[in-house]
Amino acid sequence: MFGVRNIRQKSAQWHEKGKSIRNPFPFELSGKIMGGKKKLSLKQMERTQARQEKGESKKSGESKEKKSIGIFPPDPTNKKVIDELKKMKVLTPYGVASRLDLRLSAAKHFLKELERRGTVEYISGSKNLKIYKIAD
Repeated sequence: MFGVRNIRQKSAQWHEKGKSIRNPFPFELSGKIMGGKKKLSLKQMERTQARQEKGESKKSGESKEKKSIGIFPPDPTNKKVIDELKKMKVLTPYGVASRLDLRLSAAKHFLKELERRGTVEYISGSKNLKIYKIAD
C-alpha cells in the first residue's frame, strides 16, 4: 500500500500542482490558524465583565499589607518571648519561627542561644530536626 514507488508518484503529482510534501496545503500557514485565544460568546463576555466589576469593588475596599518576617532573632533575655515559648509543649525551629514570626534560620540560631544560656534543654533530634523543651 505504501511502497516507495507510491510515495514517489504522490510526490511527483503534488510537485506538479505546486505543492510540496512538507506543506501539502496551497496556502501558507503562518500560525494564524492554530492556537491563540478563542473568541468568547456574548454570554461569556457578560460573565467575565460582571466578575471583573465584582472583583474591583472588593479590591478597592481592602488593602492588604504583607507582614515582614524577622531576620534577626529576638533578645533571649526578653520575658515576653520566654513566656510565649513556655506556652508551647515542645520547641522546634518551625514552631518557634511560626509563633514569633521569624525565619527558620533565625529560629534555629535563637534556640541554640537559649540552649547555651540554659533556658531550654535539647531533647532529641537529627541533623535536620532538633527538639527542645523549656528547662525547669
